[in-house]
Amino acid sequence: MAFLRELFQKNFSTFLTMGLLVAVPVLGSASVLGLLYERPTLLQGLSLGQSLLYFLVVGLTMALALTPTTFVAIVTGYYFGWSGLAGMVAAYAIAAALGYELARRLDHGKLRTVLHHFPKADAVLAELQSQSWPLIILTRLSPVLPFALMTFVLAIVGVARRRFLTASVLGMLPRSLFFYWLGTKAQDVLALLRDPDEGTLSKLVLVGLVIASLFGLYVVFNRALQRVLRRNASAT
Repeated sequence: MAFLRELFQKNFSTFLTMGLLVAVPVLGSASVLGLLYERPTLLQGLSLGQSLLYFLVVGLTMALALTPTTFVAIVTGYYFGWSGLAGMVAAYAIAAALGYELARRLDHGKLRTVLHHFPKADAVLAELQSQSWPLIILTRLSPVLPFALMTFVLAIVGVARRRFLTASVLGMLPRSLFFYWLGTKAQDVLALLRDPDEGTLSKLVLVGLVIASLFGLYVVFNRALQRVLRRNASAT
């Protein structure tokens, strides 16, 4: 209890930011839905320069949690088709990079400083850092773990920048490709955006991704914990 109290008191701004990263995408997606409802041809027939600007803007909005990544994948697939896939991947990389830098600047290492006072928690975190490849990929794989929030969490626990960016893009690809494909096949993008998991195939894919992600994360966390416990037992 004392650990949790100190953790919260010394990292209030960090936890507040994490809460906003969960709530803001809902408001952002609702705003974009309203805009597309009023102007359904807004993203049709864009020039090369306008398309590049679009991918820069969505990279920024995803980094700031203004738009969910699944939402952006569907919209991009619908309006750009497969020719926009490379731009979508680049937008993910931009979002991950911007989110990472923002998190590091907001936290200033405060969370890690607090954890240093609690050796077991700090040791588990160090073990997770050594397994950062599967950790990052598995958090990105799940469609229910918010992109911006996971970016923030992974950045403040100290995952290396280059590894974080590479694993983030790789981990996002399976679910993003699926939702992108849904966007390319959609007859009514607004209906799809309101209910992206409609249909048996969508439900099966979503459930499969969530199960794979959660099971994989359980294995990674359990392995890290067991290594710490074995190390402590041998030290005593």
